[in-house]
Amino acid sequence: MKRLIRYMLSFFLTISITMSSVYGMCTYVSAKDYSIMSENDINSKAAVVIEGSTGEILFEKNKDEELMLASVTKVMTLLLIFEELKSGKISLNDSVSVSEYAASMGGSQVFLEPGETQTVDTMIKCISISSANDAAVAMAEHISGSEAAFVEKMNNKAKSLGMNHTHFINCNGLDDDITSGHYSSAYDIALMSRELVVNHPEISDYSTVWMDSFIHKNSKGVESEFGLTNTNKLIRSYNGITGLKTGSTSKAKYCLSATAKRDNINIISVILAAPDHKTRFAEAARLLDYGFSRCSSYKDNHSDFASEPVKVRGSLINEITCRPENEFVHIFTDGEDTSLIEKNISVNDTVQAPIKEGDTVGKITYSYNGKEIGSVNLIAEKAAEAATFPDYYKKLISNYISLRYCL
Repeated sequence: MKRLIRYMLSFFLTISITMSSVYGMCTYVSAKDYSIMSENDINSKAAVVIEGSTGEILFEKNKDEELMLASVTKVMTLLLIFEELKSGKISLNDSVSVSEYAASMGGSQVFLEPGETQTVDTMIKCISISSANDAAVAMAEHISGSEAAFVEKMNNKAKSLGMNHTHFINCNGLDDDITSGHYSSAYDIALMSRELVVNHPEISDYSTVWMDSFIHKNSKGVESEFGLTNTNKLIRSYNGITGLKTGSTSKAKYCLSATAKRDNINIISVILAAPDHKTRFAEAARLLDYGFSRCSSYKDNHSDFASEPVKVRGSLINEITCRPENEFVHIFTDGEDTSLIEKNISVNDTVQAPIKEGDTVGKITYSYNGKEIGSVNLIAEKAAEAATFPDYYKKLISNYISLRYCL
């Protein structure tokens, strides 16, 4: 009966959240060009905006102040999960068993039961969409054996990212308290958010889902559907939104790491200790607007690329062609005139065999106001094997026969 009551409460809460968000959706739609920003424009206690490709800080207010971050903690939890996926140590289809401890989590949860199993994919959904504390702990235990061991990995990762004002004591932010040693700063949160969205962009497949569901199966084999509703209202209103994570407690107040991408530009804005949820979303959107107003993207897809053949020594193939290894993208953050970018193509006159397909044989260098801003390698389009004495002998005989035939 208690389980039924909890499910009913969760259902009505989902309906309530959905209706209120639809009613207030337009509150968060960007409608003004915030090309100028000052600390007085932000009522939240701390905030920061950074550009994703360079990490450049575009705006800050108390960016290094150590504050509570509530469920924004889960950005680091998700980052470590996606790193495990990328390394192949876990897969999305792996089964995750829920311990008594994980199931005992309070706060925001999806009411996982002891002994219940769900896939990694479902657990990520629960963490990203519904900020499930129980799912976060279950994944921590699945990866590291215990939450304590996982938290140690969280702190080690924070240190490696240069998060100098962060310390974690749990993986979900539940009942966090700065006096107990669980804290971060707006800038540190931006750093770990950048690491997640830039290196693992597939997170947006989860963090931008508005509503979803999964199937509970208890120890008696009884199945029931459980609804998930995203706590980040910006995914319903902000152009280019890619995530990322909300958080709120009575002590931390209202927090948010909001990420968006337009025209190859990744902007990360972080809000800590907003006075209410409307301010949290409105100020995060305003900071994203400001970030995009500061940035411009230059992209060269090499559609006009033309290069003379590269001569090859020591091979029966006398020359090879080359092509750019990849497109070039550079983000400017101070209103630069991209028409002033200069491009210089440098190709080796000759190369020595053996040459493999994809070997570097030149470079395209880009500069702005005389300063190099990046480069792209030019690579061989085909291989050129090193010739041996028998190869030369066969070629000599072939040429001799051809000459005799012509005569």
